[in-house]
Amino acid sequence: MKRRTFIETSVAAAVAFAARPSWAAEDTHQIKNLGLQLYTVRGELKKDFDGTIAKVAGTGYKEVEFFGGEYGGHSPKEIRALLDKDGLAAPSAHINYDVIENKWPETLDAGHIIGNEYLVCPWINEKQRTADGWKRVAELFNKAGEASAKAGIQFCYHNHSFEFAPVEGLDGQMAYDFLLTKTDANFVKMEMDLCWISVAGKDPLSYFNKYPGRFPMVHVKDYVNDPNATSSYAGATGSVVFKGRLADVGKGTIDFKRIFAESDKGGIKHYFVENDDAKTPFEDIKISYDYLSALRF
Repeated sequence: MKRRTFIETSVAAAVAFAARPSWAAEDTHQIKNLGLQLYTVRGELKKDFDGTIAKVAGTGYKEVEFFGGEYGGHSPKEIRALLDKDGLAAPSAHINYDVIENKWPETLDAGHIIGNEYLVCPWINEKQRTADGWKRVAELFNKAGEASAKAGIQFCYHNHSFEFAPVEGLDGQMAYDFLLTKTDANFVKMEMDLCWISVAGKDPLSYFNKYPGRFPMVHVKDYVNDPNATSSYAGATGSVVFKGRLADVGKGTIDFKRIFAESDKGGIKHYFVENDDAKTPFEDIKISYDYLSALRF
């Protein structure tokens, strides 16, 4: 190729690259293996456990997260076989606090069989949300996290909104910040619920910046402010006053593109859709799946 032709071609290519829309950039990211927190379809699981898992896979989801030890009466080996049949993985499961406290070794063994890479405590009872209670929580989480790390599984905690109110006796510190500072970052990581932290008026990115890499998983859940809402979600929000309703992802107010643009900083590896109030579960999970599958960030 002649020098002049080469230069003209190079300039034209550079102009074309610069003119490409932002969504076509080579560094554009998307969610490759979208997951579903199965609490979203809990009613359907009670009717037809195996069939519901198959429908979740048929919607396009590649990962699922179990909750509360609900396995439809199946053994860990049977759950693994069911997942394999439907082409699914279960990198995570929610494990109740009392199980972590009293049945942790056998829970880790079951997690290995199912294929869990993460086990998550999803809830702290209201009576324990005192200064002394949160100190006990941090102590247990460090012990459970160290044991799970030795077993090759990462321990995590999942938030609601009540962790973002100052706790008397913790020097005005919020419970969420207390856990982040008083637990070993190697043993205890966070599964951030993007809806509940937003309802509490906090910015996920501020936590990504302050605690980079501490958030390997997120719950992708949306909400709509609605002064006429009939539920205040008091169990999840605690003292936070919230008038609104949950929504399918992309149908609410949360700017997921802005948050996911910083996924690397937060350390996000898994994205689990959740809608606690799905009225038509299979339609709802499809709406969320379609929105997130098309999202580029």
